[in-house]
Amino acid sequence: MDKFTKITGVAAPLPLINIDTDMIIPKQFLKTIKRSGLGVNLFDEMRYLDDGSENPDFVLNKPAYRKAEVLVAGDNFGCGSSREHAPWAIKDFGIRCVIAPSFADIFFNNCFKNGILPIALPQEQVDVLMKDAEKGENARMTVDLEAQTVTTSDGEVFSFEVDAFKKHCLLEGLDDIALTLEKTPAIESFEARAEMERPWV
Repeated sequence: MDKFTKITGVAAPLPLINIDTDMIIPKQFLKTIKRSGLGVNLFDEMRYLDDGSENPDFVLNKPAYRKAEVLVAGDNFGCGSSREHAPWAIKDFGIRCVIAPSFADIFFNNCFKNGILPIALPQEQVDVLMKDAEKGENARMTVDLEAQTVTTSDGEVFSFEVDAFKKHCLLEGLDDIALTLEKTPAIESFEARAEMERPWV
């Protein structure tokens, strides 16, 4: 998993509440178990017209936001089913941070496990960040995980809270598998001892 320390990039505004995981990645794209390749189908039903062409009115199709690294959204982001493909699609598109007033719990935790930083901020602060994001590609937002701050293009700074363990995992790029591998010496020691004590197992 990629480490997350600090990013400075374009933030895309998506001022919708209750964006559920089916809106993020519709069910027809859940057949894959690969974490790559889903970015093209992120927000598929809003992003494409019935004939398959891009919807020019959707924010991520606009030239200013095609390489957005931050997404500023409305309340209750990631609600609905628990599909892990949702953060996979977000990450594969190139978005590393989602900022919203609140998140669905399962989606929130899945973000950390997939190298995405979800930041919950009060509505009035999200409103400021949303307006900043609407300025387009010349307005670059900075998200600093170590300092736990979000800085607008105008230099306004907001602090955010993050669980210490989740922060450590993002800073070090540790997913569940990597965390387990850190315990390899202890696991091998246990297995060797268990084999001696219970050779019949």
